[in-house]
Amino acid sequence: MSDVTELGEWEFIGRRGGDRVRLVPAEVIIGVPEARTLARSASTELRFDFLDDRAVLRMLRLRHADEEEMFAAGFRIGVPLAVIGFGAAVYWGGIAQYWESSRAQTIYLVVAGAVVLSLLALYVRTAVAHWGDPVRQNLRARARKYREVAHTARKGGAEVPAHYPHYGPYPFAAAFHPEVEEAEADEPEGEGRV
Repeated sequence: MSDVTELGEWEFIGRRGGDRVRLVPAEVIIGVPEARTLARSASTELRFDFLDDRAVLRMLRLRHADEEEMFAAGFRIGVPLAVIGFGAAVYWGGIAQYWESSRAQTIYLVVAGAVVLSLLALYVRTAVAHWGDPVRQNLRARARKYREVAHTARKGGAEVPAHYPHYGPYPFAAAFHPEVEEAEADEPEGEGRV
C-alpha cells in the first residue's frame, strides 16, 4: 500500500498489485456507440454514472481497497489455518498414531479437531462477511459492469488497454442490491478525495 500515496490525479491501483493505472476518460469510451449505449443502460440498471470520470475513479479506488481488505482478511486467518492444520496432520501421521496411547490420541484428536474447526469456522465467517456484504457487492457489480463497458469500447476500436481496468470478471458476489444505501466509506488514506 506504500504506492497508494503516490497516485496521480487520474490514477488507481490495478488488481491487488502495485501497478498504477491511468483512468481511460469517458470521452474515449463513448466514442464507440455500443459502449455508449451499454454505459447508459448500465447507469440506469446499477444507479451509477459510468460516464462520470470522477465517480468511476472513486469506484475503482474503492474496489482496490475492497480487494485489499478481502485478501488481508483471508491471509490473517487462512495462513494460521493452513499451518496449524498441516502441523496437526504431520504430528498425527508421524508421531501420535504410532507412539501415543489411545487415550492421548483421543485427546489429541479432540483438541486438534476443535482448533482446526474453530479456525475454519472463523475463516468461513470472514469470507461470508466480505463476499456477502450487499454494499460491497454493489461496488463489485458496478466494477464488473464498468469492465464490460471498457471491453466493449476496446472491441469497438477505442484505445483502451488490454484487461483494463485490470480486475477480473467477478463470477461471484457481483449481484446488485438496489435497496441498499450507497457506501459512505471514505477512500483509503493517501488516495485523496476526487
